[in-house]
Amino acid sequence: MASPGSGAQVSEAGRLPRLSGSTDANADWMSALSPRLWDVPLHHLSIPGSHDTMTYCLNRTSPISDKESRLLRLLAKALPCVTQPIVLKWSVTQELSVTEQLDAGVRYLDLRIAHMLQGSEKNLHFVHMVYTSALVEDTLTEISEWLEKHPREVVILACRNFEGMTEALHEYLVTCIQNIFGAMLCPRGEVPTLRQLWARGQQVILSYDDECAMNRHRELWPAIPYWWGDQVKPEKLVRYLEHMKSCGRPGGLFVAGINLTENLEYILAHPLQSLRKLTLPNLPYLSTWVREQSPGPGTRCTNIIAGDFVGADTFVNDVVRLNEKLLGC
Repeated sequence: MASPGSGAQVSEAGRLPRLSGSTDANADWMSALSPRLWDVPLHHLSIPGSHDTMTYCLNRTSPISDKESRLLRLLAKALPCVTQPIVLKWSVTQELSVTEQLDAGVRYLDLRIAHMLQGSEKNLHFVHMVYTSALVEDTLTEISEWLEKHPREVVILACRNFEGMTEALHEYLVTCIQNIFGAMLCPRGEVPTLRQLWARGQQVILSYDDECAMNRHRELWPAIPYWWGDQVKPEKLVRYLEHMKSCGRPGGLFVAGINLTENLEYILAHPLQSLRKLTLPNLPYLSTWVREQSPGPGTRCTNIIAGDFVGADTFVNDVVRLNEKLLGC
């Protein structure tokens, strides 16, 4: 699961008040990198990402996801005024819109896609316990329009989950992706460098966590490994991440997630809490771990680092500045 904020009230649109850290200071950080880094493949750079990118627009009137437990869905139907606010408190992981996240410097977007049984035939939404008000096609168009204004920035889109998706819906979604991004899509192969992508006019690496659909379309990349600690305590999360580093990094792009995860026991013991209240006080501790990391080809090096509430502190700056360590090599 995941959550909203420190007692913040959900607005009528199902969104939370904005974090004050929103900024576009990093809107063009890739193009501002030292030329010495233009020939470094993307999986050896340090790239900031957002976990469960689209949860800023979860719809408080939407049904509980069909993948959730039958008990939770029954409670939501019987006691919606009680159940829905609690679910939202632990489902929202971001408060900046996708454009604001891109402006802030986020370059990995975690897109969990679903077809709502109660929805129209081809309207695809995002999901994290409940469904978003935003449609997938509209969001991909928003990302494409942002990229047109920032022609030397590159995004990594991780399409995953695919709740309720048939083969026909996968083909429909891939057609939308092709139509929206067109020549911006980088076909799968060797992980490219920024210089290579700029020369080809490509700005999007899109991983697709459905092997059958991925194999049918060269524009799609395999699923990107995500180190998810499933921990409520930051110390245990850092211990998990250090263990994963000791096992050796994957060969291509991969994500280290610094997102905390609650469990039912924690929720019952903290009835007035939320994911936001859990996360924000622990960001300084997690940021210390982030600043200690190094990108590069080494077995203990990190690549993409993704977190919750990405506009709340110095997270994006911290991840981007790790690239300066490559200049000392």
